[in-house]
Amino acid sequence: MAAPEVIDAYLGSVPGLGVRRLAHGEWGLTIPAESAGGEALDVGLRLADGLLRVQAVVLRGEHGVDPWMLLWWNRQTRLVRFGCTRSRDVWVHADVAAPGLAERDVDRLLGLVAEAALAVRSHAWSAAPAAGGDPQAA
Repeated sequence: MAAPEVIDAYLGSVPGLGVRRLAHGEWGLTIPAESAGGEALDVGLRLADGLLRVQAVVLRGEHGVDPWMLLWWNRQTRLVRFGCTRSRDVWVHADVAAPGLAERDVDRLLGLVAEAALAVRSHAWSAAPAAGGDPQAA
């Protein structure tokens, strides 16, 4: 089965995800707040140049996470990595080869992205004592 069909089959099999087909080889999905640490996580998937790329904005703007710490975390992760924009938005990115892609590979990749997002959000919200760890106030 070709990679787009594998991804469609996997995304269609997971209940509770707000899945959207954006274009050929592109999908969007929303992991509900109760499964993403208190705030919904919007995730983009794209097939291009022989890779499946997954990315999501984890935190926006001022959140208390030191961008240099993300570089340290990048050395400890598998398949996923963090990035930070000039406006201090924190992103999580992941890539796998598209040829030979199986549903278990999509599941693993999305699981690692969600796990990384939860780790960064948990760190940011626990480091915001004035906000009391409230994800909406961070």
